[in-house]
Amino acid sequence: MSDLEPTAQLHQVLPLVERQHALIEYLRIRAPKTTTGKRLAEELGVSTRTVERDVLALRAAGLPLTVRSGPGGGYRIDARAELPPIRFSPGEASALVAALVAVGPFTSATAQSAFAKILEAMEPG
Repeated sequence: MSDLEPTAQLHQVLPLVERQHALIEYLRIRAPKTTTGKRLAEELGVSTRTVERDVLALRAAGLPLTVRSGPGGGYRIDARAELPPIRFSPGEASALVAALVAVGPFTSATAQSAFAKILEAMEPG
């Protein structure tokens, strides 16, 4: 999302976030298999150029996406089946909550689950 203007409206950002989330989830579920740009475009209902732009932005952000060109090529995510525990500072957790609230924590089951876990962790012990 770094290529968006700071004044971008939520209605402009939300489709991007939802699409990139769907792209990551599709590749994660299929991992370690490679998926063509054409297949991703069909799944997401966008052009292959949009898939290329999204993959470029996600890779620039540090997501472990592999791109293989040519016959048999495509996209693959190098993702773990399960993540190790992650410790956030209260400020980091607040930043995640604010970001989820901005895009709507109920846009997907995984976003809703992440939101609930962060809020639970923020509650006083």
